[in-house]
Amino acid sequence: MKVSPELTSPVTLASWSAALREAITRTREKHPFTIEAWVLMPDHLHCIWTLQPGDSDFSTRWSLIKRRVSMALGERLHLEAWRSASKAKRRESTLRQRRCLEHTLRDETDFARCLDDIHFNPVKHGHVERVVDWPWSSFHRHLAVGFCAPDWAGDSSPGVFGEE
Repeated sequence: MKVSPELTSPVTLASWSAALREAITRTREKHPFTIEAWVLMPDHLHCIWTLQPGDSDFSTRWSLIKRRVSMALGERLHLEAWRSASKAKRRESTLRQRRCLEHTLRDETDFARCLDDIHFNPVKHGHVERVVDWPWSSFHRHLAVGFCAPDWAGDSSPGVFGEE
């Protein structure tokens, strides 16, 4: 999901996070999925989900999550200065892009590379110098269970992460 970059003052990352958490919880009640990794950035997010066997319907889940976040954040997302003519014509909010980029993970190596990219994203975009310093990331959950060390990628050196 990509949000407009201007959405940094009336909508804080804490309010984005709370709205997303509630939207995801409600969506998972009828459309279960597991969140393997997640990072919330000021203007976008990245995640890795695992759906139930035989289920590949990411789009319904995203649609429900986006709708619920839009409703939760309400008028803070509907400032006309943030809406393009195209969005106004389609009666869309300023919250999101029309499409999500979806990538099916091919194997464990692909999973590991995408996981690293997700967790490194706040450093890549210059928000923090160390991955552990970004609070809106599943990195902390992975750290708590021993999957990684607190100083993982802490030197801000670029790695070989993400799509190739």
